[in-house]
Amino acid sequence: MFDSTIPFGEPELMRASSFRHYLPHPDDGSGAAILSPQLAALSPSLMADLGHGGTHEQRTEPLDVLAACVRHAQPVTVHLQCGERAVPLTLFPHERLLHCPMPMDALLAPQDPELQVIHIEPALLAAPSDAVSHRGRPGPYAVADLCFHPLGAILWDLALHGGRRELLPEITGPAVYRVSYGLDLGDVTMSGTLLSAVYRLRRESCRLRDIATWSGFDRERAVRLLNGLYLQSGLIVSRSHPDALRDSWFGALGPR
Repeated sequence: MFDSTIPFGEPELMRASSFRHYLPHPDDGSGAAILSPQLAALSPSLMADLGHGGTHEQRTEPLDVLAACVRHAQPVTVHLQCGERAVPLTLFPHERLLHCPMPMDALLAPQDPELQVIHIEPALLAAPSDAVSHRGRPGPYAVADLCFHPLGAILWDLALHGGRRELLPEITGPAVYRVSYGLDLGDVTMSGTLLSAVYRLRRESCRLRDIATWSGFDRERAVRLLNGLYLQSGLIVSRSHPDALRDSWFGALGPR
């Protein structure tokens, strides 16, 4: 277990301004370091992914960061600015759990400004020893501790209502999308047009622009649905489908 780069103490949730004061600042003047150097020892690939290949640009959109941590299956603590407070979210991708000391309805309520990532480091907590990783279901430890939540439900809520309004990098570009028949949405609540769209995507492969024309959808809602399905490990992305190849070919021609 790595030592935290952030001091503990009262209050339980620090003010974001005080939290930033303790962050290391690189000599190049690029601002506070969002990525803890300890991440490099934990997972060089995650460090490179979050750091955009070593550029000075730093990811601050929560959905981007959480998606990368889940994709690399690394337990990490992501500190978010929520209002005036710094809130630590600890992700356990293998167990499909998330620990948060703040009630989730308060964390996910509309924010102005929106939630922002201010620091990422190796997990400050150990994974629950009796959590069960089975089809996204939390184990008895998670049920007993109200600070633990199903990871899938949080990712779904952030995808549908968070700050990201474009496709995640992993699924963008010329492609058609379909929902896997094995998709388990047991931790996710949906109804109406979203549920109808999921059933339709189980039957047919569609492009983003096609989904955006469905009843109850526009481009942003279609993007959010696809991001949410991808983070539930239920989205099939095909770039070799004829429609995707056709879009890619016409895209290479440039504006007409």
